Amino acid sequence: MSVLKKSILAITVSASLVVATASMAQPASSEKHAVYATELRQSIFKLLGSNMGPLGAMAKGKIPVDAAVAEKNATRINQLSLMIADYARTDTSKFNVKTEALAKIWQDPKHFSKDIDKLTVASAALMVAAQSKDEGAIKKAIGGIGKTCGGCHDHFKEE
Repeated sequence: MSVLKKSILAITVSASLVVATASMAQPASSEKHAVYATELRQSIFKLLGSNMGPLGAMAKGKIPVDAAVAEKNATRINQLSLMIADYARTDTSKFNVKTEALAKIWQDPKHFSKDIDKLTVASAALMVAAQSKDEGAIKKAIGGIGKTCGGCHDHFKEE
């Protein structure tokens, strides 16, 4: 099975899982639970950011495009995207926790799930582009990931 077919299969399966998981949001049972859930959720986004850093630098020409690094970071982002719904399942909006997450995450789970799906698809596209070693395709695919991140931030993150 080709990498592209594997990527498409993974995207299809993950999209189904994300929709199923996001719809099962549960409110935090206590302030302590909300703080812990927030810390876990933020950990996923910190890891996403750490993997986006080198990709953004490549896209902006600050560092040379490295297909191997792009593929590694795209794979990590793809895997992390599959975890977002799980770690956002606990609705912390009724507690005073230190977060930039907006309550819209739990108020509009379908939209949040769609945004997660876009990240999964965009990171899979970068995985494929990186294998081609085509610098232009890699930069374009990095831009696709950046666009999905920005779109989610626009809707679900206080800035």
